[in-house]
Amino acid sequence: MSSSAIVDTLIQNAKIFNNGEAAVVEDIAIADGKIVARGKNLDAEGAARVIDGSGKWLMPGLFDIHTHYDLELEVAPGLPESVRHGTTSVVIANCSLGLAFGNQRSGDIDPIVDCFARVENLPKSLLRSCADKVDWDSPKAYLEHLEQLNLGPNVVTLFPHSMLRIDAMGFDASISRDPSDSELKAMQATLGAALKMGYAGISTDALPFHYLANQPNCEKTIPTQFAKYEEIKELTQVVRDNGAVWQATPPKDSAINTIKTFLLTSGRLHKRPLRTTVVAALDVANNRKILRLAKLLSRLLNSKFLRGDFHLQALGAPFKVWSDGAITPLSEEIPELRKLNETDMEDRGARLRILNDADYIKAFRAMWLKGKHGWSVARLKRILNMEDYAFNRNLSDMTVEGCPIDNWVGLNMQHLLDRIIAIKRGETPSGCNEAEKEVINSDFFWISDEADFMLQLLRSFDLDLSWSTVTANRNPETIRELLMNPLLMPGFNDCGAHLTNMAFYDVNLRSLKLASSGGDKDVSYMVKRLSKDAADLFGVKGGTINVGDVADLILVDPQALANYDGEAQVIRQFRAEYNHDQLVNRSDGVVPLVMIAGNVAWEHDDFSSQFGKKPMGRLLRAVAH
Repeated sequence: MSSSAIVDTLIQNAKIFNNGEAAVVEDIAIADGKIVARGKNLDAEGAARVIDGSGKWLMPGLFDIHTHYDLELEVAPGLPESVRHGTTSVVIANCSLGLAFGNQRSGDIDPIVDCFARVENLPKSLLRSCADKVDWDSPKAYLEHLEQLNLGPNVVTLFPHSMLRIDAMGFDASISRDPSDSELKAMQATLGAALKMGYAGISTDALPFHYLANQPNCEKTIPTQFAKYEEIKELTQVVRDNGAVWQATPPKDSAINTIKTFLLTSGRLHKRPLRTTVVAALDVANNRKILRLAKLLSRLLNSKFLRGDFHLQALGAPFKVWSDGAITPLSEEIPELRKLNETDMEDRGARLRILNDADYIKAFRAMWLKGKHGWSVARLKRILNMEDYAFNRNLSDMTVEGCPIDNWVGLNMQHLLDRIIAIKRGETPSGCNEAEKEVINSDFFWISDEADFMLQLLRSFDLDLSWSTVTANRNPETIRELLMNPLLMPGFNDCGAHLTNMAFYDVNLRSLKLASSGGDKDVSYMVKRLSKDAADLFGVKGGTINVGDVADLILVDPQALANYDGEAQVIRQFRAEYNHDQLVNRSDGVVPLVMIAGNVAWEHDDFSSQFGKKPMGRLLRAVAH
């Protein structure tokens, strides 16, 4: 860098991690949004601002490869809850849902509300408000719209299969039948054109959690799940031909269909590998075989024989899910709980009517107690940790996070049941007061077992009862092993979805912390996975901090990171953009600086004055490989 060069920002003496290279202490100079120099003892004379990076890590801004920020971009395009943790690029339109075709309304049909409300646990009022403001109706116009937003991070968008089906077939047909030959050809043509515009690939979904939210279709899943193998094969061939990526979820309850579907990645079977990223490699607590099968599948598909390009996403945190009453993503897999999720979030009366119905009570009790007593196949599966559902129904694993009865907060459900039984016997547990006794004697006097207990909790408190459970990834060593596995990819953070059900905005930082136990070499490897490898997977530029690169970069305080406990930093806050509470994370002190295209977005635990008021990030259009 010459002495006459005009530099906007010079960061000195930071330890730089970049593209898997050995860490090196250097200076880095930024001008006009790009990196213009790197090296030792760069001249600070021409720098408008000098930042001391001593003792800090400097790395490319991090990617979040699995988000559902499609709606939040319309109300808070800065995406502050990700940027504050060092994320500077996000991938949207995962799991077949997105806004590429606008609101797609027709008469009384409102696909944005129908498809997003239950899948993403977002209030219908918010979704309707967003749909009202949509003023585009084509994939091309949507990309142009994104380029006009005051983006915080960079945005990569996939092409959503559910919306593609609605566009080609109409809403009712998309959830009732196969496409005709002409409809399938139309989908292929639309997809091919979108990929040439810069959409990164297609997203599909087959998980048994994703249902429509409006009557008369509440018992039906979203459109993508009506697609059979031949439709997926034809569409992914378009993706393969364009060198793009396929994001998918497995048909969880069918190992044969899972293998058949994901063999589409094979270059040996299909002449050319198909880049494929799949949700998710999780260490499920009550079915350990799922993780073993996931790792085996990754090895086989990426073997020299099959020549696949297959990347299961791994979550760098315990899979902790919060529930408000029965409203939780975990409920959707179990028919008796799903029935409660079919009601509008605001309709407490509808849930109460269900909970008081004699036939429902009988079905709920049978579900809740299945495999817990006596001897049966269900009992054996439970003992062997091979149950069919992700939600394990163990009261001791369910913790009360919020409740009108303050004494209950922090107790697990088993302790709470034991406490209620003790009070019914006339005992006075620690902290017991008259208000608690009154509720128990009026509402819970009749309960005889844990099924009765759960039913009455839902009746008495509905959404005012908040509780959490960890259904997967309970062992930090297992999480680290998954994150470091070169066949898997860190991801599945689900940011922007499930306002009060999940809080994984900081998981990139948690992944860095887990990697740091192996020293600088492992940190370098993890940085590459969270930046350059992610950019390559989705076919976009970025993920490095070489001279000439756009200056998307962050500083990390390694000591603050070592002391950071992500699980202890989850809070529930009201967000005016949503007119709703949201579970978020706070990692103040861990990331002293976030720069996006050379703009300071976050510094000293606060957003810059220009953040959210002017564009910082940009739409990253994919470039075919």
